[in-house]
Amino acid sequence: MPSPALYGALSALLFTALPALSPAPAYDAPPSEARGTLLAARRAAAEGIAFGSCPAAERLPPSVACGTVRVPLDYADPDGPRIPLTVSRVRASGPAADRQGALLFNPGGPGASSTYFPLAAELPEWRRISAAYDLVGYAPRGVGRSAPVSCQDPADRVTGPTPAPSRPSEVYKRERIARAKTYAEGCARRTGPALRHYHSLNNARDLEVLRAALGEPRLTYLGGSYGTYIGGLYATLFPHRVRRMVLDAPVDPRPDRIWYHNNLAQSEAFERRWADFRTWVAKHDAVYGLGGTAREVGARYERVRAELAARPAGGRVGPGQLHASMLDTGYDDRFWPLRAGALAAYLKGDPKPLIAQAAPPETKETKETPETAETPAPDPGNGRAVYTAVECNDAPWPEEFAVWDRDNTLLAERAPFETWDNAWMNLPCAYWKAPRQRPLDVRTGPGVLPPVLILAAERDAATPYAGAVELQRRLSGSALVTERDAGTHGIAGGPNACVNGYLERYLLTGAVPAAEKGPEMTPVRRASCAPHPEPDPVSLDGRAVKTPAV
Repeated sequence: MPSPALYGALSALLFTALPALSPAPAYDAPPSEARGTLLAARRAAAEGIAFGSCPAAERLPPSVACGTVRVPLDYADPDGPRIPLTVSRVRASGPAADRQGALLFNPGGPGASSTYFPLAAELPEWRRISAAYDLVGYAPRGVGRSAPVSCQDPADRVTGPTPAPSRPSEVYKRERIARAKTYAEGCARRTGPALRHYHSLNNARDLEVLRAALGEPRLTYLGGSYGTYIGGLYATLFPHRVRRMVLDAPVDPRPDRIWYHNNLAQSEAFERRWADFRTWVAKHDAVYGLGGTAREVGARYERVRAELAARPAGGRVGPGQLHASMLDTGYDDRFWPLRAGALAAYLKGDPKPLIAQAAPPETKETKETPETAETPAPDPGNGRAVYTAVECNDAPWPEEFAVWDRDNTLLAERAPFETWDNAWMNLPCAYWKAPRQRPLDVRTGPGVLPPVLILAAERDAATPYAGAVELQRRLSGSALVTERDAGTHGIAGGPNACVNGYLERYLLTGAVPAAEKGPEMTPVRRASCAPHPEPDPVSLDGRAVKTPAV
């Protein structure tokens, strides 16, 4: 799941009451795959990347150059089939003597591309960084034009209106089981034997080949959300190749959390963030008229859900589309005024804002962002296919629906907002036929890595804060910067100047916060920043309403 601080919104806590999967053993790279990665990196270093004009499909301006890197489909067979990865770049804008190399970005997902990342060079928050670094994005394996994965014919996709029950009936559960089985079978049929090679370990190996192809002796990397897991894997597999690494909004990397239990933790965290949104809306009842308490706002939301179930807005927006739209409020608080305004307008008899914000992407020419800018809509079919392939291939999953039913029924009692929709998203993994990987035990010892910078918001819903603490514990010498009492998913280059100061100092100088005494009197590198300001409410006629200082 990518970080909205840089590019707009797009998947911890212990569950002592829930049954755990058997812990996966530590991963030791088979000699054939380690050798294959070495050979692939040597080949890439010799071939380099021929950058030129970007294909029209990338929808990038002439200032951005594009090229292709070919990586082994199977690292155990480096001389076998190779697949292309699309790469984009803007050269460092500063003097050549001050250039520090390439900064490679992975936005997460799984299933997201960062080919747009070089455009960050034009943002004020990134100008000093882009003066020193080439900004490099890429489409990971399976994404976009990078040997795309497909699981479903576009004509078979359900685009809306759809239901989204927080307490599904047995009939609805059987329907979703059948749909999950069909989807898993479609992935195997449409992608074929190559499907087994789309997983996180290969994504980390691809990073090593990309580094070599860019001509960099060591990797400087920024990973957001799921991209932090790829970064952690890379740091464990290739610690001697790390120059600087920023891991923003980390997932919990413990092998027994990948991915089933992390998704349960995510659903619980979304409930807290949904409450944050409703509390903010209630604070601005004079603007929205949705209620003066979080409970009242929730009741108005349920009223909209019920009305959309009976009569979809514009024939396209039902409870499922409403929920998907409201889920954005958990990723980025810049969505709060937009979503609250759409709910308020709907209840006043004007469904147009809600239709504009929640209509299925397949039916819209553009997809709105927190800034309401018009940007090309991604292909949701490809993104979901890559997400499913990577998560299902990465680790063991419960194979009996009874386990999913028990765990999610229990969780939905206290976290109804996201629990079941999250379960349905991942249920194809229960019926997956491709071989599973053993999750790598992400971990480095003292002195193995240069200091890694970890960034996290304390109330992040998509990647709960406990994952950042766990990742710091596992990457010896790493530093953690926390945005307190904030929940935007991904904070690098966002609205918090304090966070951006730590990011810029690290990338430009390698400096991280000084060590201080932590638990058990062990030294830890930690710093914190006050939260960025809450968004201003926007009245229904579009005027910003300033909140008085308290």
